[in-house]
Amino acid sequence: MKYQDLSWLKLWQENRAEIRKKAVLWRKQHSLTKIDKPSRIKRARRLGYKAKPGIIIVRMRVGAGGMRKNRPKGGRRPKHLGVSRIKGRTNMKQVAENRVAQRYSNMTILGSYFLYGDSMHYWYEVVLADQYNSNVIKDIHLKNRIAVTT
Repeated sequence: MKYQDLSWLKLWQENRAEIRKKAVLWRKQHSLTKIDKPSRIKRARRLGYKAKPGIIIVRMRVGAGGMRKNRPKGGRRPKHLGVSRIKGRTNMKQVAENRVAQRYSNMTILGSYFLYGDSMHYWYEVVLADQYNSNVIKDIHLKNRIAVTT
């Protein structure tokens, strides 16, 4: 692992004050926030991020909580309550990617990574590329990544 990855891992494991202060700021922002540069630059570069026009980073906040359905108050057969077989089929990372994909429908998702989580929210950063931007089209590596993902 690289030094920056190890430092982020240490921030998470020890739940340091620096990352908690960042989370306080992130809570005050919108759930979907376009940012200038990634928080974890090494991880973003592994996913295909380059500091050029046509590539953006979006921080997505997803609510944490159970995926259980509330039990109905009225009388029903236990079989037809619709509670026991409810499963969370998608994880929070996929939920974040889907919400970003809906908002930025003209862009292709290169990948995403976990930032922080508390009892209320999870934060992910999603790397997006505009497949019609001339800078992205000229870049061989990005062009191959987009061709594979679409």
